[in-house]
Amino acid sequence: MLAVTADDHLPAAPSPGGPVAVLANPTAGRGRHRGMLPRMLERLATAGRPVQLLEARTPEEAEAACRTAVADGVSALLAVGGDGTVHRALQAVAGTAVPFGPVPAGTGNDFAVDTGFPADPLAAVEVVVAALRDGRTHPVDLARMTGADGVHRWYGAVLAAGFDAIVNERANRMRWPRGPRRYDLAILVELARLRPRRYTLRIDGEAQELDAVLVAVGNCPTYGGGMRICPDADPTDGLLDVVVGGRFDRRTLMRVKPRIYQGTHVRHPLVRTYRARTVELAADGITTYADGERSLDLPVTVTAVPAAVRLLC
Repeated sequence: MLAVTADDHLPAAPSPGGPVAVLANPTAGRGRHRGMLPRMLERLATAGRPVQLLEARTPEEAEAACRTAVADGVSALLAVGGDGTVHRALQAVAGTAVPFGPVPAGTGNDFAVDTGFPADPLAAVEVVVAALRDGRTHPVDLARMTGADGVHRWYGAVLAAGFDAIVNERANRMRWPRGPRRYDLAILVELARLRPRRYTLRIDGEAQELDAVLVAVGNCPTYGGGMRICPDADPTDGLLDVVVGGRFDRRTLMRVKPRIYQGTHVRHPLVRTYRARTVELAADGITTYADGERSLDLPVTVTAVPAAVRLLC
């Protein structure tokens, strides 16, 4: 994970004659869209600008390549992949005027779909091409989180800071089994250990302490490939949606979790929702996951930043 302090992120302006940089993750979505990349690049070339495919072997290299491309004056940046790929690219374009196109080609494509892009990657490329030709962009909000040490990260969809984050952290530490079964096993292990955690939550300066199992701070409604954890979140309203699932036991959690796909879990009496410009969140022993990517340890401060990125749609 790359992280920067507030002073490290310098504004960048797009170069009208510069190339369109493309960050592509060939392993996204278990590689099922890998064969489409040449066609995507061909279609992008019809927008009348050079196309530059960025080289990266690791997520850290991908993020660094995006930052370099933006600093060098690209006219736009595209991320072909899932939410993790988009998350890396957002670190480079957030807070700049460089237009951005998330092309959904991963297992989870929540930010792209929630901000209006077609779920089909080739159709999404056509939307980007039309926007490039017309010089059209659409501003949307991002969330900016800052750790206790001043390090900050941007995210587009949802920050998980409860059971789901704990499961991800467990799965990432496990060396066996490989693939989706590792995540399934991590769920079983953490369900057996389930207990509410004590959180300090400050909503626009108003503090409260509560015990919770699920905690999410959303700029967009969905995470995890379509789970509507923050169903009323709107990435154009300048606000964050906070959803807190309280003192769930194992049985209650397993009953509530399927309802997240429809967003009806917020009707449960143990679920509280909030809306705010700034959210401060603290708890012991929690590593957050933003856009599905391992991020900062609590405590963090999350701020809604209106129109922080300009999308090619």
